Amino acid sequence: MKYMMFVCSDPEPDTDKENEPDIEVWVAENDAAGRRVRGAVLAPPAAATTVRVRNGELLVTDGPFAETKEVIVGFDLIECADLDEAIMVARTHPMSRNGRIEIRPFADFEQ
Repeated sequence: MKYMMFVCSDPEPDTDKENEPDIEVWVAENDAAGRRVRGAVLAPPAAATTVRVRNGELLVTDGPFAETKEVIVGFDLIECADLDEAIMVARTHPMSRNGRIEIRPFADFEQ
């Protein structure tokens, strides 16, 4: 099953820096195990463009759609047997300590 992991900042990171995981090691391990399908770091929120259509009119705004302290800074697309495995993968991601990880399964429109 495929899951999108939204890698987000968090204003309250873990203060315990002992045994802090390395992102390059995490990527290499999950790539080698075949769990990580793709991932990337995103440009900062100031580089965002928000697109909406209202009453047939195109509305384009510079910047993110919401003002918030927490922002999506990257993503990883992973393939796991189930949510439990996806949680274990997210738990070892360095940003689970310095930010937060949101895991979301892909919708199954075939059901």
